[in-house]
Amino acid sequence: MSFENKTFEKEIINIRRFIHQNPELSGKEYNTANFIEKKLEELKIPHKRLAKTGVAALLKGSLGQEKTVALRADIDALPLDEANGVPYKSVNKGVMHACGHDCHAAVMLGAAKLLNENKNNLKGGVKFIFQPAEEIAGGAKKMIKDGVLRNPKPDMILGAHICPWIKSGKVGIKYGAMMAAVDKFTVIVKGRVAHGAYPHLGKDAITAAAYFITSVQTVVSREIDPIDNAVVTIGKINGGAAYNIICDEISMVGTVRSVNKKARRAVKKSILNKLNGLESSFGVKCKIVYESYDAPLINSKEITEICHNSANEFYGKDNVIVLENPSMGGEDFASYLEEIPGNFMYIGSSNGAQTSYPWHHCSFNVDEKALPQAAKYIAYTVEKILNGK
Repeated sequence: MSFENKTFEKEIINIRRFIHQNPELSGKEYNTANFIEKKLEELKIPHKRLAKTGVAALLKGSLGQEKTVALRADIDALPLDEANGVPYKSVNKGVMHACGHDCHAAVMLGAAKLLNENKNNLKGGVKFIFQPAEEIAGGAKKMIKDGVLRNPKPDMILGAHICPWIKSGKVGIKYGAMMAAVDKFTVIVKGRVAHGAYPHLGKDAITAAAYFITSVQTVVSREIDPIDNAVVTIGKINGGAAYNIICDEISMVGTVRSVNKKARRAVKKSILNKLNGLESSFGVKCKIVYESYDAPLINSKEITEICHNSANEFYGKDNVIVLENPSMGGEDFASYLEEIPGNFMYIGSSNGAQTSYPWHHCSFNVDEKALPQAAKYIAYTVEKILNGK
């Protein structure tokens, strides 16, 4: 497989820029899916639509079908106004690719092109998964429900994410737990309205909510094993009518992040206990909706070793970073890993201040030179897996 091709590099960057300029929100990626299908048709790779805006394609090698490797890219954007002054700036007001999903789609299309050119030398198949709705969690589960891991069932799955805190030309490899489970909770505290001058006649939902917000911060610091990673954040609170009225209802929305099942169960149990105590202490009524989204993302040791060794060969050992600690961010790639073994890795994309903004920032951008290189690395790794090199 030849990797020296300036035309290829330009093509991958142009694909990324087109998708970046035309972002679509989760579940609404119809034009993005159409564009991806067009590119697959140009390569003559069979494909089909799943989960309304997702695309799955299967490339069959000519030397038999001993194994099938799945490659996943997410394709949805975020509800942000882009602040970058680049020629390919988003043309859709209030929508921006601020997490690199445009890059992921371009990289996987690039890998598809390279592997397709070399299909006569492949001992196996490659299933490409272009997945919608990662940002709102659930896109992976919808693709799985629609059969993306069937006919054939992949032996393993690989995924990659652009990373602004790793320099371009480098990759990040993580063994074991890489990203956290994601849970969301919505709490409603109901009290009784009264005049602000006569608080004893009411039940103050604001005071009760404030006590809960303060107490819930002790869950991680005092109730979870210090060696377990967990985060509890309340990001939104609403309530109250006027400065001189005792508030009768408060709503709060928060998230829990954890990297193992034990901590995940413990945090949920503690939150429920604290709400029960709130009712007893303040005379209010509490209602909670607790939703479990993404599972912890836990990379398979054997496949991570394959990707690690391949990265050492392709990028050079000095450009491979073995990450020690998991991230508390979530990623629904974890849903695939609950079904089949695999590996998720970081692709460095930082090259100066303009490409070092964090994910979900209105000025997020990447060093595009990293993208063709990543596509080549992924194709290189897949070929090694299928051909047993």
